[in-house]
Amino acid sequence: QNMGGKSALDYLIKVQGMTFIQAVENIIGHSAARAPIRYESAFKEKKQLLLPERNSNNEAVKRYLQGRGIHAVIIDYCTSHDLLYESEKYHNAVFIGYDKDGVPRHGSTRSISTPYKGDVSGSDKHFSFSISAQSDTVHVFESAIDLMSYATLLLYEGQDWRKESLLSLAGVYKTKRNDVVPVALEQFLKDHPEVKTLKLHLDNDEIGRGAVAGIVAGLN
Repeated sequence: QNMGGKSALDYLIKVQGMTFIQAVENIIGHSAARAPIRYESAFKEKKQLLLPERNSNNEAVKRYLQGRGIHAVIIDYCTSHDLLYESEKYHNAVFIGYDKDGVPRHGSTRSISTPYKGDVSGSDKHFSFSISAQSDTVHVFESAIDLMSYATLLLYEGQDWRKESLLSLAGVYKTKRNDVVPVALEQFLKDHPEVKTLKLHLDNDEIGRGAVAGIVAGLN
């Protein structure tokens, strides 16, 4: 029709005779009605675990844990097997979880002077702090310190605590579903098919009892 114009707005206004507002509403309406197209990447980027720098020694963390009642033998085992160390900057206790190939995949930090605790950036909760053994039983705890405390009790009772598989869940949380199995436990059972018995040592509070119920329901 010998009319200039380069956009959809020009066409709707000059050719179709719409007002500016009608033309805009027409374009937006057609755009909104079209379902968005999603493209999934063929490769998922693997999380990079950013563990804090290590301190030159673990003395402050060792004093803190001993003050919590944990035996020096348990602490020394964890530090010598790279399951635990003291961070350089804040002198936090850093607990490390590994996958079945021995690669660090999870880190949790616990301040020795404040209530702070949290996961290290890039942590995968499937692989939380644990001490595994050739056993058909796994003892499950909410935190790494709970796990070490139980190992200390076994040591004081004269039992060989190294014959027990011990798993920390790196915390439990209240969920809307009542059949949720923590991913750390799911992964541990997948990596250790020999396990037939679970012994749950979670806190006797609403969240702890709810987590126990969720584990029992989810595994049945």
